[in-house]
Amino acid sequence: MTSRPAASRRTVLCGAALLGAAGATGLTGCGGGGGGGESEETSATPSAPVDLGAADAVPEGGARLFREQRLLVSRPTADEYKAFSAVCTHQRCVLTGVEGTDADCACHGSRFDATTGEVLQGPATAALPAVPVRVEKGRLIAGQA
Repeated sequence: MTSRPAASRRTVLCGAALLGAAGATGLTGCGGGGGGGESEETSATPSAPVDLGAADAVPEGGARLFREQRLLVSRPTADEYKAFSAVCTHQRCVLTGVEGTDADCACHGSRFDATTGEVLQGPATAALPAVPVRVEKGRLIAGQA
């Protein structure tokens, strides 16, 4: 019968750390299960046109979050609309709210300007990606035609 040497404390701790790290890789940016996180494979922008509904649902001088479609749309003037991905550039959580033209990510506190996509408050450091948006027969259509 061959005896094995006992594992050192260092070996046990390193193994536990590796197992913990391996388990953590299964987590997405801000958590899954309805917590707002998105997987790395989820695109931040639509791959096909998305009908967001009536254009006048976005207030002039304000913005609206279309959370289910992961889009943020602002309306600086009566006839001007701007759209951005509503996926936070920090860790890919979907934004959670809009106040005026400030869009919030509740996961880690990032804030974005809904008229430019620029970061107002970190930890995010990159702006939200712009998404083409147009009005067709009174309806907002976001994404490539």
